[in-house]
This record gives sequence, structure tokens and C-alpha cells, in this order.
Amino acid sequence: MNRLDKWLFHARFCRTRLLAQTAIASGGVRLNGAKVDKPGHALKPGDVLTLRMGAKIVAVRVMGLAQRRGSAADARALYVVLE
Repeated sequence: MNRLDKWLFHARFCRTRLLAQTAIASGGVRLNGAKVDKPGHALKPGDVLTLRMGAKIVAVRVMGLAQRRGSAADARALYVVLE
């Protein structure tokens, strides 16, 4: 299992962990349909995240976890965008 804020940073949805924590605390992230307000919430493969990215809403399925932030190609392998 991995922390939600770390995963958002590793998957390159947020430039820093602080920005990820702010996005979560402001209500911009839902995990499996439920609002999440704690950055340390556990995340596992198969979970569905709904992210508010400015004016857009993006839904992604978590496919993997990472121990550190890698290349953009590595980050893209961590999720699948849902239509």
C-alpha cells in the first residue's frame, strides 16, 4: 500500500507532494467515489481516483505503485485513464 499524496506525486499529477496534499485537503480527490481529505490515505492497485484538474474532471484506475518518482513513461504505467 502507498500514501495517496505520494502516488499523485509519483504519477506526475502534482509537481510536489505539498501540492498533492493541498489538492486532497481541498476536496479535489475522490477515492472509489468517496471524498478523501487525508493525504496519508492508503491506496492500492485497482482503486479508482477521480481528480479535479482545473476545469476538468479525470478518472483513473490505479495500476501500480512506485517507490520513487521516475520518468514520464514510468509514471504513465501507474494508471489507466477511464472514459
